[in-house]
Amino acid sequence: SNPKVQIEAIEGGALQKLLVILATEQPLAVKKKALFALSSMLRHFPCAQQQFLKMGGLQVLRSLFRQKGMETLHVRVVTLLYDLIMEKMLLEDSQHGDQVEEKIQQYRQVKLVPAVVEQDWCVVVSNLLAVPEHDTREKVLKMVGVLMAFCKERYRGDQALGTTLSLLRSEYEELAAEEQREGDKDGYFKELLGSVNTIIQEL
Repeated sequence: SNPKVQIEAIEGGALQKLLVILATEQPLAVKKKALFALSSMLRHFPCAQQQFLKMGGLQVLRSLFRQKGMETLHVRVVTLLYDLIMEKMLLEDSQHGDQVEEKIQQYRQVKLVPAVVEQDWCVVVSNLLAVPEHDTREKVLKMVGVLMAFCKERYRGDQALGTTLSLLRSEYEELAAEEQREGDKDGYFKELLGSVNTIIQEL
């Protein structure tokens, strides 16, 4: 995530090579490293994000959800997209100086959210709530929360999501109550329950 290195990498054609690795038959370990390198290249670098979208990068990441044995990459992909959407939002909310203004202009060229909605990531993301790991669910709940503004209609018509959210609510109500009994007032599960409840209310 060093700006000089990011620029050199983009100019040297590394972005395209990483996307080819992710799009073709490769061992999981190789794809994991390629995804990590891609994340480092895209974060806080709107010019690279724009190229990534132009090169069909989102479709490449989407294809990882259709390949067998790539499950460990799913949450990493969701985390990357969440980080990219959030960094743009946070910048737009920040105090503006001239440099920030220039960066905001660059980010305005990056149409990430419309592409995410168009390619139906709304459902790809929400389907991951069915996984058993709390850590994964936490990241997915954050992403669903961010996508809510754009995917609300899609989510409202998704019965499977409604069922999953009800099950999560019951599970986290129990776990949060247990936390409280043990004297942990602002525990991890209470926070997750809050995220689930917020999404249910918005729907």
